[in-house]
Amino acid sequence: MNLHPVGIIGSGKYVPDRILSNQELEQMVETNDEWIVTRTGIRERRMAAAEQATSDLAYEASLKAIEAAGITVEDIDLIIVSTITPDMFFPSTACLLQEKLGAKKAAAFDLSAACSGFIYGLATASNMIATGMYKHVLVVGAETLSRITDYTDRNTCILFGDGAGAVILGQVPEGRGFKSFELGADGGGGDLLRVSGGGSRLPSSAETVSAKQHYIHMAGNDVFKFAVRIMGGAAEEALRKAGMSKEDIDLLVPHQANVRIIQSALNRLDLPEDKCMVNLDKYGNMSAASIPVALAEAVEQGRVSEGDCLVFVGFGGGLTWGASVLIW
Repeated sequence: MNLHPVGIIGSGKYVPDRILSNQELEQMVETNDEWIVTRTGIRERRMAAAEQATSDLAYEASLKAIEAAGITVEDIDLIIVSTITPDMFFPSTACLLQEKLGAKKAAAFDLSAACSGFIYGLATASNMIATGMYKHVLVVGAETLSRITDYTDRNTCILFGDGAGAVILGQVPEGRGFKSFELGADGGGGDLLRVSGGGSRLPSSAETVSAKQHYIHMAGNDVFKFAVRIMGGAAEEALRKAGMSKEDIDLLVPHQANVRIIQSALNRLDLPEDKCMVNLDKYGNMSAASIPVALAEAVEQGRVSEGDCLVFVGFGGGLTWGASVLIW
C-alpha cells in the first residue's frame, strides 16, 4: 500500500476571556505568587464562563483551524476531540461539535488519554489519511478543567486552566508531514493522577460528592518524577524512529504542565530555550489543549516556517505519554 504523506494544514486556538491570576488564588487558598511561579512557572490561567462547555471552546478553535486550512466544514471527513472534560458522558463532545459546525459528512468520536490525548489523536488521524480512508480530519484538544478542580486544594488548583486548540490534517507534499509517532502507557500509575468519582466504579452519589471524588487528585511528586523521565525519552525515541537527531529540531512544542519539567526536557535534548514554545505562564496546564494551543500561538508568532522540524511531546494521566516528529 502506498501511504500518502500527512501533515497539519491549518491550526487555531481559543481561550476564554476570564483570567484567574496567582494574586486571586492567594485570596482563595494558602499560597503566594512567588511560590507558584518558582515551582511551576504559571502566572495566570483561563476560566470558562458559566455558560461555556468544552464543545463551545472546541467550536471556536475549530473555526480558526478550518479557515487557516482553506477548507470548508463540508470537507471534513472525521472529527476527533481529545478531552477528559466532555460536555457529558454521551453523546460525545465530538458529535456535539459536529452539530455546531454543521459538518454533516463527518464521523465523530472522543478520545481519552488525558494530557497526551492530542498526540494520540494526531497519530489516529494521520494513519487514517495516510491509508486513504479519509482526506481531511479535524483533531481538537479541548478542556474545561476548572469544572473538575478543587479550589480548596492548594496543590492542584494553581495548575489547571481551560482552553482549546484545533488542527486540520490533510495530505501534504513529499518530504513534509509526520515522520514518526511514539505512544506509550503505564496503567500501573493510574492512581497517581485521577478523577475517581462518576464512573461505573464509583457512580455519582452524595457520598462521592462529599468525598470530593469528582475533582482531580494528583500525587504531585510522583507525577513530576515520571514526567521528567518520560518527556525527553519519548522525544528521543520519536526522533530515532524518524531517522533524525536532536540537532534537527527547529521547535519543541511540549505539554505545558510545569516549567521545570520542560527545562529538564530541553537539557536532555541539548536545546536552547529559544527552540521551545512555552506559554504556560499565561494558561497553566490545559491537559489535551496545551500542545495545540501552543502550536497555534507559535504559528501566529511566526515561529514556524515551511520545512521546519517540530517535535511534539506530552505526558498525562493513565499514565500516558506521546511524541511526534513533523516537518512543517
